Amino acid sequence: MRGIRQQERITGTANDRQNREQDDFYPTPSEGVEALLSVETFEGPIWECACGDGAISRVLEAHGYRVISTDLVDRGYGQARTDFLMEWESRAPNIVTNPPFKNIPEFMLQALRLSTAKVAFLMRIGCLEGAERGKIYRSSPLARVWVFSNRLQIWRNGEKTSRSGGMIGFAWFVWDHNHKGPPTLGWLDARTEKFS
Repeated sequence: MRGIRQQERITGTANDRQNREQDDFYPTPSEGVEALLSVETFEGPIWECACGDGAISRVLEAHGYRVISTDLVDRGYGQARTDFLMEWESRAPNIVTNPPFKNIPEFMLQALRLSTAKVAFLMRIGCLEGAERGKIYRSSPLARVWVFSNRLQIWRNGEKTSRSGGMIGFAWFVWDHNHKGPPTLGWLDARTEKFS
């Protein structure tokens, strides 16, 4: 019972586990990636380590970035059956992804270990909370948090329905290995207009 209650606190509701897609496949809308690129640039290749169907990778590539795309599940894009959490060597200096919600702390730590430049994660604003995540934020070079001032429409399995999308606030969390000091806070519009 205690484990169930703890899970409810992490996800927000008791039914969230039942309602979530099994492998946390919630493709990132292109406007969300465009918004990130309106405020952040990346030097060198980017590793999209949970690439899904290529939603983030395609936008990065359209902007001229070289992207290494991998995923644990084969969704027809990138190198499938690659478990990011089991990787030992870096594939690129930068990592940009929408990590699986159930593995966020592990993905954070692994991305920080395997990157040398920047890490950008699209996550719920609620991920600012939590003792485990807070410990990671305080001990890592978290540089910026870009909050969407309007809600992103993120759909389970990428399937648009009238009962999902736009209910949760999201932000890009950006770590920079060259950053010193506390993180700054800024705002983004999903239509890629820059706010600050």
